[in-house]
Amino acid sequence: MPTNKYEVLKLENQLCFPLYAGSRELIKKYSRILEPLDLTYTQFIAMVVLWEKKSMTVKEMSAKLYLDSGTLTPLLKKLEAKGFVERARSKKDERNLIVTITKEGMSLRDKALPMPAKFATLSGLDEEESKELYRLLYKIMDSEE
Repeated sequence: MPTNKYEVLKLENQLCFPLYAGSRELIKKYSRILEPLDLTYTQFIAMVVLWEKKSMTVKEMSAKLYLDSGTLTPLLKKLEAKGFVERARSKKDERNLIVTITKEGMSLRDKALPMPAKFATLSGLDEEESKELYRLLYKIMDSEE
C-alpha cells in the first residue's frame, strides 16, 4: 500500500505517458525519413492503406487508421492536391466519400519500399522486442472500454 495517496498521480506512474511521448518521438524520427516522399507520417499511413486497398470510403479509412474524420479530411485534401489520391462521392450513396489512389500515388509505392527497413532501426528495439511491443499495442488498441 503506498504511503502517499498521491503517488498514483506521479508522471512515472502513468501508463499512457510513455506511450504518448514515445509515439511522438518515433513519429518525429519517421518524419525525417519520409521527407524525400513529401509525406507526413499520417499521410504515409493513409497511403499504405490505399496501396493495399486502392479505393475505400473515408469511413472505412477512418476505422482502419483509428483517425476521426476531422483529422482525415484535411489530410486527404493535401494528398489530393499532391495528385496522390482522388476523392469523389459514391454513385450508390452520395453520403459516402470514396478515396481512390491515382497512378502517381501508386508510383510513390516503389519509392516507399525502403522505408520500413529504415523505420525498424529507429526504435532501438531488437526484432523480438519490436514484435512484443506491436502485440501489446494492438492489445491496447483492441481492448474494450
